Amino acid sequence: MKMKIKIITTVAGFIIAFSSVVFMNGCAVPASIANKTGAQLWAENCNRCHNAPDPHNFSDDQWDAAIEHMHQKAILTDTEAKKILAFMKSAD
Repeated sequence: MKMKIKIITTVAGFIIAFSSVVFMNGCAVPASIANKTGAQLWAENCNRCHNAPDPHNFSDDQWDAAIEHMHQKAILTDTEAKKILAFMKSAD
């Protein structure tokens, strides 16, 4: 009986410790993304699957729709999508 309690206590401790680490760091933007420009993220992410289109090819409204779609399809973080969108819109 004492062994079961010890195991349960140990497992619960690990779960609590892991949960607090995930909770505290879950919303933080990784440095690998935070330190990159929209242009860098565009070049790295868009070229993985297709030739990245020239930013001048589409209007701001069209880029809004494209990035919204690719945010999900390419599994971009919110930060990546926002930076890439800002870069695409700045190319006017």
